[in-house]
Amino acid sequence: MEENAFEASQEIATGLWLKAQILADQLMRTWNIYQIIIAAALFVAAHLLSRVLGPRLHGWIRGREGWPKWRLRILVMLHRRLRLILFVLMIWPTVWIMQATTWPSRSYLLEIFASLALAWLLIALATRLIVNGFLRSVVRYAAWTWVTLSILGLTDETRDLLDRIAIDLGDMRLSVWLVLQAVTVLAVLMFGARFLSRSSAAQIRRNQEISPSMQVLAEKILQVLLYGAAFFIGLRAVGVDLTGLAVLSGAIGVGLGFGLQKVVSNLVSGVILLLDRSIKPGDVISLGETFGWINSLGARYVSITTRDGREYLIPNEDLITGQVVNWSHSNDYVRLDIEFGTAYSDDPHKVRRIAIEAAKGVDRVLEFKAPVCHIVGFGDSSVNYLLRFWIKDPTGGLTNIRGNVYLALWDAFQEHGISIPFPQREVRMLDET
Repeated sequence: MEENAFEASQEIATGLWLKAQILADQLMRTWNIYQIIIAAALFVAAHLLSRVLGPRLHGWIRGREGWPKWRLRILVMLHRRLRLILFVLMIWPTVWIMQATTWPSRSYLLEIFASLALAWLLIALATRLIVNGFLRSVVRYAAWTWVTLSILGLTDETRDLLDRIAIDLGDMRLSVWLVLQAVTVLAVLMFGARFLSRSSAAQIRRNQEISPSMQVLAEKILQVLLYGAAFFIGLRAVGVDLTGLAVLSGAIGVGLGFGLQKVVSNLVSGVILLLDRSIKPGDVISLGETFGWINSLGARYVSITTRDGREYLIPNEDLITGQVVNWSHSNDYVRLDIEFGTAYSDDPHKVRRIAIEAAKGVDRVLEFKAPVCHIVGFGDSSVNYLLRFWIKDPTGGLTNIRGNVYLALWDAFQEHGISIPFPQREVRMLDET
């Protein structure tokens, strides 16, 4: 069987070589040389004209400041392809004029050049819709190759040659042509799944009736369903037998049992967090020494942004097994305590009244949950107090509001003559005699 496949591949390659020789002989004919010279002259003219019009078009685009971004992006894209656009605009009228004034054979090569240039231009413009740069390049060059072979009439021979290059894996025959088909179909389906996933996610996030955690859960489930369906449909479309994946799934199960326990644990923990809605994007939480608000919920980790701009990626398992303080779980009200002391000579009733009024005058301190002040002890150098107050916006920070209340106490005590003592020690010298 391998010998027959090798002989068939040799026959196809020999046929392609003969076609290439015939094409080379045809190119050496007089009118064909004229057509090549005409195409080259038109390309040089398009190049020179683009050098003249390019800077002017670029300056004109820079002056369109009030235009929408999508229009400016289209203009920039056209500016980058200006030479090819001018070549297409010049070669097609030339082909039509020659077809109307002379024999069709004398414009045959020009029509091929024009078709190739137009196809390459359309592919270059269409692939700009692909955001990923690497994927865009792969799709672009693959499409250029296939269109070139189609215009030159070499698709059947190329397909047969690629189909002959194959290996047998049990009952399945895996050829280069099958692999290319699978990659192409999967790429198209994955692109469609990604587009549908993003569009649906935007619709879900705009629905205010769904809680943030359930929105994230719905997005993740939708992504798994769409990408999974695209993968299996793509394999079935190219004729891959999915029953062979049973062995692969068993191997994956063994791998999960031994080496991916933490990964699976984090994935399951992420689903649990989304289902029980214990945390959600925007919540302010404390985990150990980490204090910040939740930026996003991922499949493996939770992104937490702190007040100093650091972003911590906390594994989902830590949020399930550890003790988490959610400052905004059921409501946004947070009570804060600050301690201070005054001298024994100051009236404690007056001190309490002044401290409460000072706290009420600070922004973000709630008035309907009035601050309270209590004496908590008699220290060595001062009477110690505890001031409690409530805020409703923990996302605005806790340290800054404490600092503002302390500053208000300082100003109020200075105004009313309340002193804040410092520790004093009395040292007695004993007579050694």
